[in-house]
Order: sequence, then structure tokens, then C-alpha cells
Amino acid sequence: MDLAYIPSPSTGVINLGPIPLRGYAFCIIIGVFVAVWYGNKRWIARGGTAGTVADIAVWAVPFGLVGGRLYHVITDYQLYFSEGENWVDAFKIWEGGLGIWGAIALGAVGAWIGCRRRGIPLPAWADALAPGIAFAQAIGRWGNWFNQELYGRPTDLPWALKITEGANREAGLYHPTFLYESLWCVGVGFLVIWADRRFKLGHGRAFALYVAAYCAGRVWTEYLRVDEAHHILGLRLNVWTAIIVFLLAVLYMVISARIRPGREEVVEPRPVAKDGDDAKGDDAEEDTAKGEAGDADPEAADAGPDLVKDKGKDTDGSDADSSGADGSGTDVEHGADNGAGSAAKS
Repeated sequence: MDLAYIPSPSTGVINLGPIPLRGYAFCIIIGVFVAVWYGNKRWIARGGTAGTVADIAVWAVPFGLVGGRLYHVITDYQLYFSEGENWVDAFKIWEGGLGIWGAIALGAVGAWIGCRRRGIPLPAWADALAPGIAFAQAIGRWGNWFNQELYGRPTDLPWALKITEGANREAGLYHPTFLYESLWCVGVGFLVIWADRRFKLGHGRAFALYVAAYCAGRVWTEYLRVDEAHHILGLRLNVWTAIIVFLLAVLYMVISARIRPGREEVVEPRPVAKDGDDAKGDDAEEDTAKGEAGDADPEAADAGPDLVKDKGKDTDGSDADSSGADGSGTDVEHGADNGAGSAAKS
């Protein structure tokens, strides 16, 4: 008798009238919002502008969805193009089937386009988004729970996942590899946050750490899975992919640290004012100066009458002085004439 296990949902779709809400798609959407929200906080903390992460995500997310679906369809082509299968099902992304490797690869192309349009470095943007992507993966993995897929080997552990009978699956208790990977991704996110604060990772090294740490966990969770997959030298294809990508991520971290140590000082250049903006600024300064002069005019107007009166007084005084001076001058002239007459009489 099974005493404990993780139940699986009876259905992965909830219908609200004519609108179906699929658990898998819902988890993906929530994960995207979490990644953009937290990435925006980290971008602002590094000196970027609010909204830049979302603007670039508009390019990265669609590319990532297409890349993830392409990787899944190419590596599991027998599910869609074998005899008796319907190739149209390859477009039914809501039924599950996104390869993280293709999502990251093609999503990076979309992010590069967005970064190029904004004039910012892609590595800096990727560093800001790295832990958010890990958290988004942790949320997205619960979409596999809704679809009852990507489980592991049979087990009798208390946290075993109960799978019901369905297409391409047998009822039983299995390792919940979706839960293992979800918890691992949460740990990867916090690892990147800690390492970034401790070592000031820059130039794409925080993103490379996320990639390497995720790949390390993907190897052992992939090893537990029992779903159909291609094998190379006895190992599942995704195990080989994880090993190769892990080595490339570590190599990038080592080389990048030697070539470009430290962290970017400027992650997003500020817009430069144009000549027209400068002219407007000069006009504004001139208007301000005129306004200050206008504020001083009322004081001059109030003081104006007093100044006129004072000037009037000064003018009257000056006229009086002039009259006195003219009078003195007349007396002198009369005296001189009298003197001259006396002299003539003598």
C-alpha cells in the first residue's frame, strides 16, 4: 500500500466557457513575467534604465519559444513525422515540448537584436537576467506536472509521483524529475545572485555560471528519466548536450575573466542631447533670466515716485544755488561799474 505520493492533476486544462486555460502555458507565462520583473530590478541596480529588460524581452521571448519548439521537434521527430503520426501536432506547443537548449540559443539571437537596437551590450543584459531565467525554468517545470510528462524511473519513495494511464505512459509511481529540476533551478538562481554579489561578475560571466550550474543538474535529472530519447554511446542525447554546454560555459568564464576582468561600469549609455534640445535649453535659460528681471521691476516701480520727488528737490536746490550765484555776479558787476565811475570823476 502506498502511504504517500505526489498526485498528478486529472487534467491539464481548465475551461472558462469557450476559453481553455492550459496549465503548461500558464506556467510558461508566469515564468516569463518573473524573469522580466526580476531582471528589470537587477538591471536598474546596475545603472540601467527601467523598461529596457522588457523591451529586449519582446525580441528574446518569441525567438526563445520558436527555438525551444524547434529543438524538441528535431530531436523527437518520430513523435510527429513517423507513420501514423500527424505532423500538424508539431505546432501544438501548448501540449508540451520545449527544449531549453533551443530556447536559450535562439532566444539569445532575439536578445542580440534587441540589444543592438538599444545600443547596449548583450553580456551585461544576460547577466542581469540570468537568475530570473533560472527561476522561470523552476516555474515552467510545473507545466510538465500538469501534462504528466518527463518523470523518472519507478520508485517507492514517499515523494513519488503518481502517473495515471494515458497515451504513451503507464500508471505507476515514478521519480518526480520535474520537481527535482524545479528545485535545482531555484538553487541555481540563488547561487548566481550570491556569486554576483560576492565576486562582481560581469561581461556575461553571471549568465555563464547559470548555464554551467543548470547543466550540472540536468545531467543527473536526465539520467533518471525514462521517456523515449535518442542515445549516443549509451547516454541520452540531452546528457551529451548538457556536458558539452557545461564545458563551454566554464571555458567562457575562465577566458572572459582573463581578457575582461571586473564588471562593466556603464551598462546602458544615456541619450545625448541634440542641437535642437540645446537651443531649447538656451531659450529656457533666457526666459528664466527675463522672469527674474520681471520679478525685480515691481520693486523699482514702488520706489519710483520717491526717487522722482528726491530728484525734484535736488533740482530746486540747484536752481536756487544758481540764482544765488547769478545775484552775486550782478553785485560784483555793479560794484565794478561804480568803482570805475569814481575813478573817472577823480
